[in-house]
Formats: sequence, C-alpha cells, structure tokens
Amino acid sequence: MSAIDLGQSVILGIVEGLTEFLPVSSTGHLKIAEGLLGIPVDDQSVVGFTAVIQVGAIAAVLVYFFRDIVRFAAAWGRGLVNAQARREHDYKFAWWVILATIPIVVAGLLFQSLVKGPLASLWVVAISLIAGSAIMWAADRFGTGKRGEADTTFTDAMLVGSAQILALLFPGFSRSGATISTGLLRGLDRVAATRLSFFLSIPALTGAGLYELKDALGGGLDVLPLVVGTLVSFAVAYASIAWLLKYVAGHTFTAFVIYRVVAGVALLAALGSGLLSA
Repeated sequence: MSAIDLGQSVILGIVEGLTEFLPVSSTGHLKIAEGLLGIPVDDQSVVGFTAVIQVGAIAAVLVYFFRDIVRFAAAWGRGLVNAQARREHDYKFAWWVILATIPIVVAGLLFQSLVKGPLASLWVVAISLIAGSAIMWAADRFGTGKRGEADTTFTDAMLVGSAQILALLFPGFSRSGATISTGLLRGLDRVAATRLSFFLSIPALTGAGLYELKDALGGGLDVLPLVVGTLVSFAVAYASIAWLLKYVAGHTFTAFVIYRVVAGVALLAALGSGLLSA
C-alpha cells in the first residue's frame, strides 16, 4: 500500500513548491507536514518521494532562468574551444557552479546514514530553524551588499556551494537560507546572493532527486501521487521564485527570520507536549 495518497501528494507538492527556495527550509516543513498528515517521516519511500518532488521545483528554476542558463552554457561551450572566450565571466561562472556542487555531493555520500537516520528528526528541524534564523539575521545585518552578480568570484561560489551541507545535515536549516546568508556575508547584494543560490540548487537538487528515485518507486509508492506532487511543486515553485526575486530587491530578510523563530518555537512546543512525535 502506498504511504502517500493523492490528496497528501497535492499538499506536500504545495509545501515543497512554497518552501524550496524561500529561506524557511523545505525539508523541515515537509517533515512537519508529513507528521501532521500521519505519514511516517522515516519511511524510505517517503524520503524518496520528498526528494523526487524537489525535481518539480528544480524544473521551475530551469524554466524561469532558461535564458540565463542558455547564456552560461553557450559561454562554457565557447570557452572549451576558444582561449579568448575563457576570459568571459559567464564561462568562469559555469565552471564555478559545477565545482561548487562537489562539496555537497561528497557530503551526501559520506553522511547518508546520518541524514536518513539520527538527523531525520523533528527535534533537529526545530533547533535548526532557530539556529539558522540567527545566521540569517547576522548576514542581513552585517553583509555590505556592495557587490552584484558580475562581481561574483570563485571563492564566493565555493563557499556558497559548501553552505548547502548545513541544510543537508540539519533539516530545518534551509538550503536557500544557508546559501543566501553566505552570499550576503561575502558582500553580495540580496539579488545576487539569491540568484547564485538558485543556480547552485540546480545540480544539487536534481542529483538528489534522481538518486532517491529508486527508493520512491521501489518502496511501494504509487506513481500517480509522485507525478501529481511533482507537477504541483513545479507550478507553486515557479510563482515562489518570481515573488522572491521581486521581494529581495526591496526588502530585508527580517520577516523570514521572525517566521523561522516562531515556527521553531511552536514546533518545540508541539514536540514537548506530545502533539507531534519526532
């Protein structure tokens, strides 16, 4: 019997699409939603389901940033055969995205048992929501915001890419929150840091989704809920991306910081009272 029915897949698709790129932790919110829906969060087919519907969100990034991706890919291709083209920032940026993905891949392979075991707990989610909000507040407060996307360096990309490990190990920390905060602390402005976070999400989350596909399909999960959840995730994520880029152009991340603290404290209270089980 499938662990997730069609109605639940729609709800989880909405949660994934809303939270994947907002700095509030999609993994944490999915685990909370699964707990409220009575879905076993430690079931491997459920873990696989949540990873696969992320591909819907990644597809939204691919569609939204299609022109940018084509530009980077074209510059990368030109640079492979033309020494002059290797001086272009777009060529270098394409390589940086590839190289900056390596740390999260290595961490994913090394710490897989921890991620799917002891760290897959709502207690970890609650604490990570609060701890991550402190880092976001500091980044928003002390980041200079003086550099744009054209000023991005290899060091920026590697540090931001490596920050994804925090979200891998501590669900609730938020991949986008960790990466955007790192970009801000490096002096990037909010739009540049957010766009870099988006581009770095493409290989990391696509790889995770494809890797987990065998667990999602091999664990007795019906294909229809998986497809529906992914499509819903795509539609909602596309709208979320458009909204976030407009929002960060003129606002700080204070609202997200407050929300994360409130959500973390509420989750701790729910766990402590027995309303939710870890």
